[in-house]
Amino acid sequence: MADRYERPWRPWGALRPRSIRARVTLGAVVILSLVICILLSASILLIREVTLNELRDRAAEGARHVADHIMTERYDGPIPASEPILRFQVIDWETDEVLASSVALSGLPPLNEHDPDPGDFRVDDYVCDVIPEDPTGDCFQVVAYVVDGSAYGDNVMALAATRTPLILGDRVLELVLLGASALLIFGSGFVIWYGVGRALRPVSLISDEMELISVGDLHRRLPLPKSDDEIAHLARTANSSLARLEEAVTRQRRFVSDASHELRNPIAGMRTKLEVELSDPDPDQRARERLLTGLLSDTERLENIVGDLLEMARLDTDLEMAHERIDLSETVRQEFSDQPGPPQLYVHASEPVYARVNRLRVVRVLTNLVANAARHANSRIDVIVQHHEGAAVVEVHDDGSGIPVKDRERVFERFARLSESKERDPGGSGLGLAISREIARAHGGTLTAGHSDLLGGALFTLRLPDPPERSK
Repeated sequence: MADRYERPWRPWGALRPRSIRARVTLGAVVILSLVICILLSASILLIREVTLNELRDRAAEGARHVADHIMTERYDGPIPASEPILRFQVIDWETDEVLASSVALSGLPPLNEHDPDPGDFRVDDYVCDVIPEDPTGDCFQVVAYVVDGSAYGDNVMALAATRTPLILGDRVLELVLLGASALLIFGSGFVIWYGVGRALRPVSLISDEMELISVGDLHRRLPLPKSDDEIAHLARTANSSLARLEEAVTRQRRFVSDASHELRNPIAGMRTKLEVELSDPDPDQRARERLLTGLLSDTERLENIVGDLLEMARLDTDLEMAHERIDLSETVRQEFSDQPGPPQLYVHASEPVYARVNRLRVVRVLTNLVANAARHANSRIDVIVQHHEGAAVVEVHDDGSGIPVKDRERVFERFARLSESKERDPGGSGLGLAISREIARAHGGTLTAGHSDLLGGALFTLRLPDPPERSK
């Protein structure tokens, strides 16, 4: 019952073509048919009117010529035809006697069907089937002039007739044009059907390929049409989306695999310690304290990993963050001016440096960078905030051993931890720098690692877009 109300029956909708090809063809044929019907009607009227007027004018000219001739003399024999299409008669319209005629009308009754009214000097007629032996049933345009005082006497008419072409009689013209129009519509419909099918062929190929794409084979791509049209643009856009989707799925799988590996180690360590403790029949207090201390360390590492995993998940969702225009110099001073040592931290921020960012996220990046520097520095950390080449730049220098060139990109990978990092901070998650770079990218900025010429150790450079309304 619910489906009945949600999708009411529509008789016209059931007849509506479902494919784009059929709808385009049907629409084009309907429009073409309407245009052809209008042109057909106009053409029939125009052709008939122009042709009949021409025939009538020729008949009138011939009738005037005969009328002029009989004003002075009679015809000796048949009336000569000046044109092959003309037929002539001289008739007494009171007695319907044919006084003279051309050879083509010899022995035939008068062609006119109407006698002149009093005062008329011209009679126009359109007559058909006037020749009994003629099976075609030809029609004639008839023009007759009244001639008084002619060589044949009074009440005489000089009549000329022109044969109407067969195509203008008995709806022949309409049938011919209608047949031609039907052929034109049918041919146009076929051409449109074929053309639309050719144009939509890439869509069918794209649809077939899309049906084969699943989560397991996101490496497949849609075929690109040779034409540089909207369908090709759609295919390129879809391929770009598939590439991003494949990258996201690959990153997610790698993330899950790395997370499982990182979580397994502390959990396995905790289980081993508990099993050892349970297997000891007489544990002493010092051993129990060591066990609890180890479990607390493993728990803290688990907490760090889980917290960083949640942060990475939030970043991967790419939710819109609230941005505000902040002074990075003031922010760095507030966060790190009272940082206890060692190592000793120095902040260099002599002028306001503005950027439009999410403050909490950027503070998270700065905290990660300073904490990372603190783990590797020997005695000193310098944080420099400045404008450089149209960007707000924060540099974090330390005097540690630095980062090898080959590892300066690897340190930003998820769960990547160098040997020195594992020794100095065994409880780290390996996600801090990866999170920091993702936050920088989400703000349209960059985060890179390099060598510090200032202190000789590592250098991390955060660059954020500098808005045009930057204060001086």
